[in-house]
Amino acid sequence: MRRKIPPTQALVCFESSARHESFTKAAEELSLTQSAVCRQIANLEEFLDVQLFRRTRRGVKLTEAGQTYSRRISSRLDAVERDTLSVMGNQGTATLELAAVPTFSTQWLLPRLGDFLTKHPHVSVNLTNRTRPFLFADTEFDAAIYFGDGDWSGTEAHFLMQESPIPVCSPDLIAPHTHLEPVQIAELPLLQQTTRPYAWRQWFGSLDMRIEHDLNGTRLELFSMLAKAAIHGMGVALIPPFLIRDELDSGRLITPCAHSFDSDHAYHLVIPERKAESATLQAFRDWIVEEAARYRAT
Repeated sequence: MRRKIPPTQALVCFESSARHESFTKAAEELSLTQSAVCRQIANLEEFLDVQLFRRTRRGVKLTEAGQTYSRRISSRLDAVERDTLSVMGNQGTATLELAAVPTFSTQWLLPRLGDFLTKHPHVSVNLTNRTRPFLFADTEFDAAIYFGDGDWSGTEAHFLMQESPIPVCSPDLIAPHTHLEPVQIAELPLLQQTTRPYAWRQWFGSLDMRIEHDLNGTRLELFSMLAKAAIHGMGVALIPPFLIRDELDSGRLITPCAHSFDSDHAYHLVIPERKAESATLQAFRDWIVEEAARYRAT
């Protein structure tokens, strides 16, 4: 069945015209005449049977339908351009599209990824931040690194490591002290992480303590945000040490209490079952599982 899709040139002219809200500027950008752009827009409106622009003496303005269509078309043209550049730039190489939780990617994966690329020069790895599970069928991702219980429908999960978070804060927050008892930490502002809403309750619970306000406090989505907030004295945060090595080594953050706990969740590499036989994914799986095991051992 023939697809109901307008000509690509018409879509390109529309996207440029919508972005500039000007046929003249679109013509200049696309190296076309203004009349050619106007003709393409007119043909597109006839194809859709929808008015996309209002023509006025001062120029053109997007209609409400035009604004909605512009947002959708712009993102899809961007995706087509990325895919085209990817094919042009990766001739003879395999590309791995990897979704990963951001701070783990920045602080742990990226410093080690060069080793994998050296061992597999024919592979290109693209990283995209994702903090929560998703449906692989709705994306272009080949695999994901996420923090959870490993139960992701339609996938195989490979354990990487626990988090083992510890309390950290700015030295100025507790000066002149450098060490605090858990009951003293409970009296400080507790910085909360959106994706670990019960972290403080679990930490206090592992010490057989019950704190009424353990779910209260400023909520931030990423560990990097928590670390920055802690550095600026906003409170005490629970963060895995391997994600803030530089901050701890420089003294910008200190550990007022060394107690930690292992939650039921951990970092996993997750691969869709339908892609499990991919040689590229198998190579990456073997490499990162070995790297994680080496890290745990040291």
